[in-house]
Order: sequence, then C-alpha cells, then structure tokens
Amino acid sequence: MTRTRFRTIALGLVVAPLALGLAACGKKDEPTAGATSGAPIAKIAAPAGKSWADTIEKTAEGGYRMGNPNAPIKLVEYGALSCSHCALFAQQSFEPLRDDYVASGRVSYELRYFMLNALDIPASLLAECGSTEAVIPLSEQFWAWQPKMFENMQAASKERLAQIDALPKEQQLAAISEVAGMTDFFASRGIARDQAAACLADTTKAKALADQTQKASEQFNVTGTPTFIINGNNVGSMEWDKLEPKLKEAGAR
Repeated sequence: MTRTRFRTIALGLVVAPLALGLAACGKKDEPTAGATSGAPIAKIAAPAGKSWADTIEKTAEGGYRMGNPNAPIKLVEYGALSCSHCALFAQQSFEPLRDDYVASGRVSYELRYFMLNALDIPASLLAECGSTEAVIPLSEQFWAWQPKMFENMQAASKERLAQIDALPKEQQLAAISEVAGMTDFFASRGIARDQAAACLADTTKAKALADQTQKASEQFNVTGTPTFIINGNNVGSMEWDKLEPKLKEAGAR
C-alpha cells in the first residue's frame, strides 16, 4: 500500500485528525532550547526484590514508562509502529538502554505512540490491548516484525484495498489489521482474536491516540518519528549512537 493510500484511509477515519498523514518517519526535527547537560548522577537502587527495568507503568500523558518514576533523567520517545527509523532505533538501542541506563535508576524511558498513518492506529490499539507491562516489549517485537507487515500490504490486491476503502469507518481498522497481518502477529503473542476485535472497535482509545499525536505536535513540535524528549526538551530525531551521548551529557555517566 502506498503512503498516499495510507493517508487517504487515515484521514477518512472518524478518529483521525488532520495531523495524521502530515508527519514523516525519520524527519529531523529542530531541537528546542533548554539545558540537557548536568553533573554525573550516581546509580539509584531499585526497591528490594525489584528491578527498574521490569517496572513499567502507564503515564498520565498516555505513554508507557519503564524504569524509576523519579529518575532524574526522563527520556521520552515519540514513536510510530509503522516507522522504519523507529524499528532501526529499537534494534540498536533497546538492550543498552534497558540494561545500562534504565536499570541504573538514573534514566526512565517512556514510549508515547505517534500516529503517522492508518497502519499506526490498529497497531497501537493492539499493542495496548494486553497488560500495561506488555506494551513496551510488544512494541519492540512489532518493530522487529515490521518488514513482514509491509510485505503483506504490498501483496494485497488493489481490489482488497478498495474493499477496505468502501467499508464503514468503524470496520476499517479491523480490516487493515487483518490485511497487514497484525491480528495474527498479536494472536501469537497472547492477544486473542476476539480480544483484538474489541480493542480495534474501541473508538475512545483510537481518539485518544489521535489526540496524543495532535498534542505532541503542538506541545513539542513533533513532526516526525522517532523524536526524543529529554527532561522536557525536544532533542530531535536521531539514531542510538547520537542519542546515547546526550544521556551521558545529561548525567547518566
């Protein structure tokens, strides 16, 4: 499916604001002003019997935070499950970010979904369909599987895509999920098909994802993914080898 068709479907959905389809994967945002440097910070021990890397909570902003909720360095990623640059970042970063930075208690990592196109809406709804603790691991697995999703979409016939366009709006997300292979992907990871159907029909959550995207655009000038926020400052879009030094500069050293 072409990006143009992605945008056509996204803009036709009841839950999708105009922000959908205007952002881009890998677009280099201009960093905002603000200090992200600081003195070295000592490691902060997790409570007895716990690990910061296993501590995952949903935040008031609609994201999912891994690590010390009071970490002095707060890293937020605005990411899209359809974004190949986000997939590359996940491949490069997840283990060192989790094991070296989050586990130290100095850095928390929060994933906030950003809707680039019509694929991101069902993918995000399904990633959030299970437990809170599963959202970040499922997102990492989805990014690794992402090339298969694009293969499935490219293999879909023009007739099948036209059928999706013609469906009632409340049925389009489930149809996109089926054609893309998302339903089967999540079913193999514990999200049963009837459970997935209920999540895909949840227009309130879909609207919240769209609103979250709009808010990110307005509050942090997020125009592409992945975009990173460190302690409230937009530091731009980059790969792990450029972001890691910024965490160290902020005190994670």
